Amino acid sequence: MAQVTKDMTFAAVMRMHPDVVKVLSKYNLGCIGCMGAQNESLEQGCAAHGINVEDIVNDINNLF
Repeated sequence: MAQVTKDMTFAAVMRMHPDVVKVLSKYNLGCIGCMGAQNESLEQGCAAHGINVEDIVNDINNLF
C-alpha cells in the first residue's frame, strides 16, 4: 500500500484506511466534518492547528 505523505489531502488519506479517523481524533482533528478536508493537505491543516505533521504522518503510516 502507498505511504501517506504530508502533501496529501485529509480526504484522500481518510479514504485509505478506516482507522485514519482514529489517528486524526488522537490529535483533536475533526476532519470528517470539515469542508477543508477535501482540499487541505495534511501539512496545511497541521500548521493551522499547531500540530507536527510528521507525527501524524508516522502514526497513519503505522496503520499499514
